[in-house]
Amino acid sequence: MIGIEKVSLSVIKMPLKSPFENALEKVTEREAILLEVLDKEGVAGFGEAVAFSTPWYTEETVQTCFHMLKDVLVPLLREKPVAHPKEVSGRFRSVRRNHMAKAAIETAIWDLYAKKKQKPLWQLIGGARDHVDAGVAVGSHDTAEALRQIAAFVDEGYKRVKVKIKPGHDEAFIREIRHAFPDLALMADANSAYTLADAPRLKRLDRYGLLMIEQPLAADDIVEHAALQKQLETPVCLDESIVTYHDAESALRLGSFRVLNIKIGRVGGLYPAIRLHDLCASRGIPVWCGGMIEFGVSRAFNLALASLPGFTIPGDISSSSRFWEKDIIEPEITVENGQIRLPDRPGTGFEIDRAYVEKIRTYTETI
Repeated sequence: MIGIEKVSLSVIKMPLKSPFENALEKVTEREAILLEVLDKEGVAGFGEAVAFSTPWYTEETVQTCFHMLKDVLVPLLREKPVAHPKEVSGRFRSVRRNHMAKAAIETAIWDLYAKKKQKPLWQLIGGARDHVDAGVAVGSHDTAEALRQIAAFVDEGYKRVKVKIKPGHDEAFIREIRHAFPDLALMADANSAYTLADAPRLKRLDRYGLLMIEQPLAADDIVEHAALQKQLETPVCLDESIVTYHDAESALRLGSFRVLNIKIGRVGGLYPAIRLHDLCASRGIPVWCGGMIEFGVSRAFNLALASLPGFTIPGDISSSSRFWEKDIIEPEITVENGQIRLPDRPGTGFEIDRAYVEKIRTYTETI
């Protein structure tokens, strides 16, 4: 059984090495919550709330996550111990949405549980391989800068590259990239920048052999995505539209997507993410693990998730040095020959650099 002794919430903030831009926001610094759960036997598990400072990706923010964790979710978990991390999601059934706050505490319990079992997390959840292929997202709308970054990432061995598109910055941008890198595994992410009326514009991207177009239409839509997919040869990938198992089931019935991006934070935790993987695997739908410009704790959970057999497309799992001069974990995550090796140590397999966290921490509270 896992009984919570105390929970520490630390707000941390760091500048990105270079700005990351999409159709909705330009991110220059990253704020997040590092969460530490200590059980009654003194074992610690860590999680990370991956909401942004403003609600451009979902309605959650760092401040709303802090409130939900402190005032709602931690008290609910403290009511009685859990025997297994799978129980955590059920404990939160009375709480609507707030998936990123839920995921922060749920993943920390997984880390703690795996440490108590003395097993690497990826093995505990049924991972099928001891390494994952690394993909990377390019967050520049400047064509020359994007080409420069892609060339560097290709040289580093990344297996797949994602670029950001929006109306007026799509076909010509993709054409330049495809001309420079004819064999590159390339995909485009629209972050809901288009409407169904833009279908002819998106249809023109079929000629460039993209792996997928991610979330082209509204963030809460599955109906119009189904209509769009019928018009495109390029697979539609859903991200923001799928936050629950029911969302995915409904979208599959409609034919809204042919690929799914699974993000632990977006769907409320590691166990909900595993359930989505299993659902898609049963329907022959490939999945991949999306990134949130996160710190190393969240990235470590992404590595474990992406070891599951249905993750057949390289995810947004890059090295720590992609965004940070220095990460908050030890050792830092590195890419070698386009792959990241999974750790063989218990839990996520990474330690927290507590001295560095103290330097970048802006607020902390223990509850």
